[in-house]
Amino acid sequence: MSVTVLVPDETGVRALSRVEGVRPVRYEPGQPLPAEAAEAEVIVPRFLQTTDPGEVFAQLPALKYVQLLSAGAERFVGAVPDGVLLSTCRGAHGGSTAEWAIGALLSIYRDFPAFERARQEGRWDFHATDTLQDKKVLVVGAGDLGEQFRRRLEPFDATATMVGRTARPGVHGVDELPELLGGFDAVLVVVPLTERTAGLVDAAFLARMKDGAVLVNAARGAVVDTDALLAELRSGRLRAALDVTEPEPLPEGHPLWTAPGLFITPHVAGSCTGHTERAYAVVAAEVARYARGERPLNVVTGDY
Repeated sequence: MSVTVLVPDETGVRALSRVEGVRPVRYEPGQPLPAEAAEAEVIVPRFLQTTDPGEVFAQLPALKYVQLLSAGAERFVGAVPDGVLLSTCRGAHGGSTAEWAIGALLSIYRDFPAFERARQEGRWDFHATDTLQDKKVLVVGAGDLGEQFRRRLEPFDATATMVGRTARPGVHGVDELPELLGGFDAVLVVVPLTERTAGLVDAAFLARMKDGAVLVNAARGAVVDTDALLAELRSGRLRAALDVTEPEPLPEGHPLWTAPGLFITPHVAGSCTGHTERAYAVVAAEVARYARGERPLNVVTGDY
């Protein structure tokens, strides 16, 4: 007997059709569910879903497992019915997001935005820049993304120090942040958005960072206190690179658009060539475990 899995696109159908014991069924987000929804045990929501997932879950009487295409689960924690498993796509997007973080730091240190502005204005703006070499980066979030960043950073002759929820060999605990923050040239934030991490980067956090340091947020916008960050940027004491903002999308006229010392992109760190295929490779492996009667590896528990 096969497990019916609802998937939002043809890439998902192809990926899961190769999994033994699984029958993938295509559904169209925002449209009535297919008849097979009555027996579907698993659903894969579309990537970065913004609508209320509870409305769809209520139409799935046999639902036992929700498998995400994203590593972040904040829209689903608390929305999944009791007794239903929720699994993230951890491992799919860490490399792409880590690559973005490296690129953001290079753009800031090597002054690429200023050179591009000069090119557009027809000016030969020769000037020396900073460098990523020898920089010390504090990575707040020691999961897959943090490790992917560390692996990419070290060939630039820079170093990463990891911070996780709790201390373990090679990783500092989050309770050590007040003592750590002042010793680093850049701080990369890659934690999931939970009740514990919302507003983690507040005025006190930023005040402890060393003068001239760079804050890089590749987590979620609400992890950073926007007003506190704006105050530091306007003073010129800190710089920042943001792929995510609060609010998001960033509305017209918001002060972040014109804040000095800021490199900003519209939540695209994980959105690059091959991201869907990489996500479905993780999804297929997780669903295969479920079909074999095993527990998926990325199941969300507590604050995940």
